[in-house]
Amino acid sequence: MRMSEGVEWALHSCLNLTWTESGEAMTAARLAAFYDLPAAYLNKQLQALARAGILTSTPGPRGGFRLARPPERISLLDVVTAIEGGVEAFRCDEVLRKGPGGREDVDYRTLCVISQSMRRAELAWRRELAGTTLADIRATVEERHPGTPESTRSWFASRRP
Repeated sequence: MRMSEGVEWALHSCLNLTWTESGEAMTAARLAAFYDLPAAYLNKQLQALARAGILTSTPGPRGGFRLARPPERISLLDVVTAIEGGVEAFRCDEVLRKGPGGREDVDYRTLCVISQSMRRAELAWRRELAGTTLADIRATVEERHPGTPESTRSWFASRRP
C-alpha cells in the first residue's frame, strides 16, 4: 500500500497549524511555502480536510485554514481517511472461486486465510493511526526538538501577507 504525498503534506500542515497564534488563519500558499510545495495541490488536500471537519476554511483576504477542533481530537486516521478515503487497502477478489474446487456458493472473503490475515493487518494499522492524535505528534516533536514551535511561528510571522 502506498499513500499519496498529500497525506504527508496534510499531516505536516495540520501540525504547523497547532503552533500558529490562536485564531490565526493560514492560507494554502503560506502553508505550501513552508515546505516549498505546490500551493494549488496542497489547497486540494486542505479542502479535503475542511470537508472532513478537520480544518475550517475562511474565504477572503484575511481568510485561510485553521484547525476545526483541538489537536487531541484529530487522529492520524482522520487525516489519512480525509485525503485517501475510507477504501480498504486489500481487496479480496475471491480468486479461490476460480481455482480448482472453487464454488460459487462460498464467500471466500470470509474463508480465505490470506484475506483474513490482510484484514487483521489493516485493522491493526488503522487502530494505530486512530490511537495517535495530532497532539501526540506535536508533543513528541516538541520533546525531541523544543525550538520547533517558536521557529515555525517565527517563519510564518516573517512572511505575513
